[in-house]
Amino acid sequence: MKFNKFIFAGLLLLSTLHAKEQVNINFSNLEIEEFIRLVGKLTDRNILITQKVSGTVDMVSSAPVYDTELMDILISVLESKGFTMIKNGSIYEIVRSNDAAKSTYKVEQQDSRLGGSLMTTQVITVRGENVDIVAAKIRYLISTGAKLMTMKESNTILLTDYPKNIETVKKVIDQIDTKRENEVKIIPIKHTEIKKLQAKLVDISKSIFNEKIDAEQVKVLLDENTNSIILVGKSSNLTKLEELIAKLDIEALSSSVQIFILKNSDVKSVVASLNEIISKQTFADPALKPNISASEEINGVIAVGDPSVINGIKAIIDELDKEKFQVYVKAKVINVNKKNAESLGIKWGFDGGIVGSDGGLYSLATKIGGTSIPLAPPNTSIFQALDAANTNFALGATLDFLETNGAAQSISNPSILCVNNQESSIYVGKTISIASGQTSVAGSTTASYQREDVGLTLKIKPRVSSNDKVTLNVETVMENITDNGLDADGKPIRQPETSKQEVKTQAILSHGEDIIIGGLVKSYESESISKIPLLGDIPWVGEWLFSSSTVSVEEDNLVVILTPYIVEKSEKLSILQKELGILATLQEEYNKQVFKKIEEKGLETPREEENIQTQEDTVRVIREGE
Repeated sequence: MKFNKFIFAGLLLLSTLHAKEQVNINFSNLEIEEFIRLVGKLTDRNILITQKVSGTVDMVSSAPVYDTELMDILISVLESKGFTMIKNGSIYEIVRSNDAAKSTYKVEQQDSRLGGSLMTTQVITVRGENVDIVAAKIRYLISTGAKLMTMKESNTILLTDYPKNIETVKKVIDQIDTKRENEVKIIPIKHTEIKKLQAKLVDISKSIFNEKIDAEQVKVLLDENTNSIILVGKSSNLTKLEELIAKLDIEALSSSVQIFILKNSDVKSVVASLNEIISKQTFADPALKPNISASEEINGVIAVGDPSVINGIKAIIDELDKEKFQVYVKAKVINVNKKNAESLGIKWGFDGGIVGSDGGLYSLATKIGGTSIPLAPPNTSIFQALDAANTNFALGATLDFLETNGAAQSISNPSILCVNNQESSIYVGKTISIASGQTSVAGSTTASYQREDVGLTLKIKPRVSSNDKVTLNVETVMENITDNGLDADGKPIRQPETSKQEVKTQAILSHGEDIIIGGLVKSYESESISKIPLLGDIPWVGEWLFSSSTVSVEEDNLVVILTPYIVEKSEKLSILQKELGILATLQEEYNKQVFKKIEEKGLETPREEENIQTQEDTVRVIREGE
C-alpha cells in the first residue's frame, strides 16, 4: 500500500458509535482504487471492484466532512472516469455509467422524496401538458449515464438517475406543468343563427386568448340537434365566452329582420337592384347571405340576415329611395299653314314660307322683338331662366301673332310631369273608323270597320344633369289617313292609305328654355271657286261662262314646342305653377305692346331707347303681379 502518498491530518470521533462521524482529510495524488478502499473502510461498506479504475485524485479539506458524504465524493470521482456505483444486496459494485441504469434494481414509490447517493428509478406523472414536450425540456438536467423514457398512455416519465437529479427534475416539472383541468359547458342558443354565432366565437376566442398556450385554448363546438354551443377549456375562459354569448344572442334577436318602407321608389325595382348586388358578392359562410323580398302592399323591402350585412343594405336603400328629380314639360302643338303664312309675310314684310321650320319661327321672333326681353325680379328661378334664354317672350308673341292673323292654329297645349329617367307620353288626336273589308251573304254586302287612333304621339324621357340642365329624349310620331279607300257611296273599294311621320331627337336645355320640333308636314289639295257677282250665280250658264275653279296643293307644318321646368322637390311644384301664372300674365302684356308697335311701324327691330322703355314697362307689370 502506498500510504506514503497521502497523509491523514486527523481523525476525530465526535459522536457515539451510531451517530454521524466527521473527519478532516487531505490527500494528494492518491490512486483512485486506494481511495475506494479508504472510503469503504471509513464508511464500513463492502465495495466490489470488478473493473480497473485508473487515475489519481486530490482532496483538500479545510473543514470536517461527514463520513456519509464520502460516498458522494467517491461517486463524483468515479463518474468523472465513466464509472459509478450500484448496490446489490449488501455489496456495492463499481460499474460503467452506461450500464448502471440496467443494473439498478431499486424502484422508488411515485411522488416519494428521494435521498442517497446511488442511482434509482422513479415514475413522474405529468398532468397538464404533453409528456413528450415536457421530457424534451428537462432532458438536459439528467446525468450522463441516466435513462429517461416517456409513456404516452399514462402521460408519465420513467427516469433512472441519481436522487438529487431526479428531485431537481421533479421540481422543474412541477413548475412548468399547468395541471389544467378542462371544463365543458353546453349553452343553448335561443335567438340567433347558431353557425354564425360559432364563427364569431371562434374569431373572438383567438383574439382574447393566447393560442400558443395550450392551457388558454378554448374549443367552440356546436350541436345542431339541441341548437347549443359547446365550450371546452379553462373555467375562467369559458365564463368570459358565456357572458359574451348571452349578449350576442339578444342582439341577434333585435336586428336580424328589418322592414324598410320606401317613400319615393318602386319596391320592385329596388329589390331587383339589391338582389343583383347580393348575387355578385361572396360570403365566407353561405349562411350569412341575406334574403331580400318585396312587399308591394306596403311598398316595403323585407331584409333578413346578419346585422352587419343588413346595415350595408340599409345604406343602399337610403340612396335608392332619395326623392327623384321631376321635370314639368309644357307642350304646344301648332299647325302653321304655309299659304296663309306667305300671304301674311307679304303683308308685314317677312319670309312666311319658312315660318313652319325652327329657324323661321326664331327668325320671326327676332323681328318681333326677341332682343327686348324684360328684366326679371330677383330670386325667382323661372324668370332667371327666361333672362338667360332671351327669346321666350318674343317666341310666344310670334305664335300669338300667327294665330291672330290666321296663319297658325293651336291644336293642343298639354303639359306633363315626368319622373327623372322615366319615359312619359302625350297623345293628341282622334279615333276614326277605317274600312277593313266587306262580306257578301245572299246578295247582301256588309262592310266591316276598325277603329284607329290618328294624331300626334309625343314621348319624352328626361335626364336631369344638374339643378338647371336637363337632357330630353324626344320621339314625335304623327299618323294620318290620306285615303280611306271609299267610293262616292261610302263603300270600300281599296285598302286605306295612311301616312306616318316620325322625329327622334335629343336636346340639352336649361330650366325654362324652349325647343322647337318641326319637320312634320301634311300636304292636301284645296279647291277654290271664283265667279263674277250675280252672273256667276246663274244656273248652268253662270257655272260655265262666269266662274272658274282652281285646285291647289296646300301644306301644313305641324310644330311642337317643348319647355321643360326642373322640379327638384315635390313641394316646389306649387311654386312653379304660381310662377307660370305670373309668366302668362307677362306674356299677354308683352304681346299687346309688340302688336301695337307692329301696327305702327311694321316688323322692324325696335330702336334701343324703345327697348329700354319696353323693359321698364314690363318690370312694372312684374312687380305689380308680385
